[in-house]
Amino acid sequence: MTQACKQSQPSDRCRDQLSGLLEPDFFKALSDPNRIALLLRLTSLGRAATVSEVAPCCSVDLSVVSRHLATLRQAGILESHKRGREVFHAVRYRQLTTLLRSLADAIEGCCPRAPVSP
Repeated sequence: MTQACKQSQPSDRCRDQLSGLLEPDFFKALSDPNRIALLLRLTSLGRAATVSEVAPCCSVDLSVVSRHLATLRQAGILESHKRGREVFHAVRYRQLTTLLRSLADAIEGCCPRAPVSP
């Protein structure tokens, strides 16, 4: 597959499609180990949770956890809603899987697989 990519030049349509999906904020949000730990903690809980419920996975202050959660929310990975005095954070599973599938499809479409020999 790698050789096929090196030999073919991506089309403008391919480049445009990928550039629309490759959001720097999305990848920046996923590039921090603490944010990955928070995302994993939220998925393991299987429900919306408060900062204090997800914080035990990281060895940072609650204020830092809140900032990490805000970064994930701004990148479209989480959604947050306020209930009383507490803010609950949840993974946006459908949007996340749609984006990742679209990205994988676009990459695959730009870099066709080499024919399989029998």
